[in-house]
Amino acid sequence: MIERIIIIDNVDPVDFYGVNNSNMQLIKNLYPKLRVAARGSVIKVIGENDETADFEAKIKELEAYCARYNKLPEDVILDIVKGNEPKEMKSDDVIIYGVSGRPISARNPHQRELVEAFMNNDLTFALGPAGTGKTYVAIALAVRALKNKEVKRIILSRPAVEAGEKLGFLPGDMKDKIDPYLQPLYDALEDMIPAVKLKEYMESNVIQIAPLAFMRGRTLNDAIIILDEAQNTTTHQIKMFLTRLGMNGKMIITGDVTQIDLPRSVTSGLVQSLRVLKDVKGIGRVEFDRGDIVRHRLVQRIVEAYERWDAAAPAPAAD
Repeated sequence: MIERIIIIDNVDPVDFYGVNNSNMQLIKNLYPKLRVAARGSVIKVIGENDETADFEAKIKELEAYCARYNKLPEDVILDIVKGNEPKEMKSDDVIIYGVSGRPISARNPHQRELVEAFMNNDLTFALGPAGTGKTYVAIALAVRALKNKEVKRIILSRPAVEAGEKLGFLPGDMKDKIDPYLQPLYDALEDMIPAVKLKEYMESNVIQIAPLAFMRGRTLNDAIIILDEAQNTTTHQIKMFLTRLGMNGKMIITGDVTQIDLPRSVTSGLVQSLRVLKDVKGIGRVEFDRGDIVRHRLVQRIVEAYERWDAAAPAPAAD
C-alpha cells in the first residue's frame, strides 16, 4: 500500500468536486479498492501502486478538462475514468469557456477580426461605440492566453476620468474612489474565471487591475496588457502606456473616439496615437460600428439617435 498526494491547482475545487461533492463521490465509486480523501485542492489516495498511479493520471485528465471548460459533467468523468475520449464541446468561434462552462465566442465579423488581429500583432487597437464587445473580447483573449500558459500575467488598466462626476466627492480612500472606474473589468473577469481562482490570481498579482497612472516606470514582460477607454487618455499618458510593452508581451487598446470625457482643450491621446502610428508595422486596427452592438437592442437605437442629433447640430461658431 502506498499513499499519493495529488494537488489540483488549475481549477476551482467547487467546480471539480461538484455540488455536495457529487463528482468526488462518483470518482470514489469508480475506484472502490482505493481510500480517497479530498480537502481543498489536496486529494490523498491510498492503495496499490498501479491503481493509485492510474487514479492520479485520471484526476489530472479531469482537471485539464475542468480547467478548459470550467465544468465537469458526470458523463465526462465516466468517459475519462473508463479510458474513453470525452466528447468535445462545440467550439466554433469559441475563445474560452466561462464560468459554468458557458462558451464565450466572437459574435460578429468585427469581433472575429479582433481575434485575428490579436493573434497576428503585438499591439492592436479596437475602436467603436459602446456595447460592441471590444473590451469583453479583449479580456477573453487575455484569459485564454493566461490559461494556455502563453503569458504569466494580465494587466488591465483604465484612465480614471470622470463622465461628469468628481473623484474628490466620492467617499473612501483612493482605492475606493478608483474601483468604480475599474468595475467593468472586474465584471468581465467574473464571467470568465471561477471566483476562488480569480481571487487567487488577484492576490498573487497574476491578474492586476490598476489605473493608468500606476503604469509609469514599469516594463511589462510576459503579459497581456489591456488599456480600456483609451479615448480619455492624454497624449503623454498613452505614449507612456504604449512604451511599457516588454518581451513576450501583447497590448490591446480599446476606445470610442465619440465618447471623449476630457476637457475640450485637451487632445485625446487615442486620437493622436492613431495618426502617429498609422504606418507602423506590427500594429492591428479593428473598427467596430453600431451594427456590432451586442447589448440590449435599445442601445443600438440610442447610439443611432445621438449620431443623427450630432449630425444635425450646427457647427460651433469660430472664435
